[in-house]
Amino acid sequence: MATDSYHALTKAPAKGAPIIFAFHGTGGNEHQFFDLAQQILPDAGVVSPRGDVSEFGAARFFRRTGEGVYDMDDLAQRTEAMAAFIKAQAASAPTSPIYGFGYSNGANILASVAMSYPDLFDRIGLLHPLIPWAPEPVPALSGTRVLITAGQHDPICPWPESQRLIDWFGAQGAQVTTEVHEGGHDLRQQEVLALQTLLTAP
Repeated sequence: MATDSYHALTKAPAKGAPIIFAFHGTGGNEHQFFDLAQQILPDAGVVSPRGDVSEFGAARFFRRTGEGVYDMDDLAQRTEAMAAFIKAQAASAPTSPIYGFGYSNGANILASVAMSYPDLFDRIGLLHPLIPWAPEPVPALSGTRVLITAGQHDPICPWPESQRLIDWFGAQGAQVTTEVHEGGHDLRQQEVLALQTLLTAP
């Protein structure tokens, strides 16, 4: 899989600095989090791909048939494609740690990749993810730093699903931190600060 298999904004890392993969939400694009990643870690490389699925003109990373109803075959295919893209991008800086974060649909593709390829990422930030299936155990995620953020009244990512995902990552032995607010699907400043802590912690 070539490094140009997705349209993406990219920036090379300084020597030894991590590469941050940033995944936008539905209707976003490669610009949504590119600057944020640079602001959090100025020396880091950044790879911010654009989802290659169009839902009524809104970019996404995989298809769905309704709110919270995923096309699981399509998700499986696009998980493989994204994992190959990540590996190809990471090969350009083989000594760099690999970090990733995503919001909403971007968090979902990132989570799916991490579940299938648990050795790809050293740190993972999932901002308002929705994983509406029961993942198989992935013990290789043990020790991975994972941030999960959520809104307790999120109409798109219901809180019980968020709690279930938090518990699942904990059961794999991941180092899980959370940031939960009383609101909905909105991304709040405390979530960005939690992401900053995840990405900059020694």
